[in-house]
Amino acid sequence: MGVLEISDLIKGDERLATLPEVFYRLREVVDDPDCDFAQIGEIISMDPGLTVRLLRVVNSAFYGFSSEVETVTHALSIVGTEQLMQLVLATSVLSQFKGIRKDLINQEVFWKHSISCGLAARALAALTGEYQVERFFVAGLLHDIGRLVMCLRAPKEFSRALEFSQSSGDRWYRSEIKIFGFDHSEVGDALLKSWNLPERLRESVKFHHRPHAATAFPRETAVVHIADGIAHLLAKNMGVRLYAENIKIDADSWKVIELSEKLYLPLVLDKVKNQFDEVTRVFLQYA
Repeated sequence: MGVLEISDLIKGDERLATLPEVFYRLREVVDDPDCDFAQIGEIISMDPGLTVRLLRVVNSAFYGFSSEVETVTHALSIVGTEQLMQLVLATSVLSQFKGIRKDLINQEVFWKHSISCGLAARALAALTGEYQVERFFVAGLLHDIGRLVMCLRAPKEFSRALEFSQSSGDRWYRSEIKIFGFDHSEVGDALLKSWNLPERLRESVKFHHRPHAATAFPRETAVVHIADGIAHLLAKNMGVRLYAENIKIDADSWKVIELSEKLYLPLVLDKVKNQFDEVTRVFLQYA
């Protein structure tokens, strides 16, 4: 283990301690089998900012509905409670990490990569026949979240890892291991655990660089691994140096999700490209 323990990065920071209270209140209500749309809508409506965020996302290219969705209750009726909960989680997390030094990481570039990964994961999940695709978007969105924790809690060590990666040409996460003794995916897992988020989400974040290591949820992890590779490929095509690492997508991951890379990679690339500008514009308002 390196100079720091992962727990050192998570504890003692109010910004990292918990998600906004409205998320937990909503989850409690949604988990009640007797809940209805009116109860959920009432809780969301008590937070005007959250209401605006959700309606902007629902009315964006993220869904592409033909008519405007004007109320949270309407959104619930067509999107579903679980799907909307995932959007609450996604927009809440983006507001948690502000004030990170720009010389350590460009947050706009970071979130663009994360949103790109989320969109790719969502598209892949839909192609496999998954119904609740928003949870895949969230997994993609949060796959690198541990990197922001490192920036906030250990900026000197993070800077050393970044410099080592740039000078050696080694993959960024491997440089993190050399400096910290662990990488951002492990930190992300610890953060999501502290937020009491599902193991399904945590495993796909923890093993997105090592999909073979996923045991409980290999399919979800394979989707996020492939989506990460697609996001890096898109960044490279757009000339975004920071997030354009040469990542080789594990061929076995395509087998795990039972899709042909040759057939479906171009489809996912086109899907993400078509949605990227508008969806990114909507989500980045909260970062």
